[in-house]
Amino acid sequence: QVQLVESGGGLVQTGGSLRLSCAASGRTFSSYSMGWFRQAPGKEREFVAGVNWSGGSTYYADSVKGRFTISRDNAKNTAYLQMNSLKPEDTAVYYCAAVNAPGIGVFTKVYDYDYWGQGTQVTVSS
Repeated sequence: QVQLVESGGGLVQTGGSLRLSCAASGRTFSSYSMGWFRQAPGKEREFVAGVNWSGGSTYYADSVKGRFTISRDNAKNTAYLQMNSLKPEDTAVYYCAAVNAPGIGVFTKVYDYDYWGQGTQVTVSS
């Protein structure tokens, strides 16, 4: 089992940057594929970015491709989401998620993931 805690959210102006962190408990972090999702008010939770267990494979939603970068540091049990060129439509609660899947690729569906953080608010002002 793994527990996830997000941090790094906040209020930023259009065009600004934020880096979200997701700290994971447990000693088997490197066997988990990680993902970032977001949920805006009145909308369904949507996939943002995912990374496989080693960090060697990543995948992004079209809406964030070229602006966001997902990464992980297995020595620190932490996943990151670097968000650049932020837009008002990026405003949402951002969640990190984990699934125990060593040796397999990146997952993009909410139901693929077994563990979720509590979320961190990102607000982009126009």
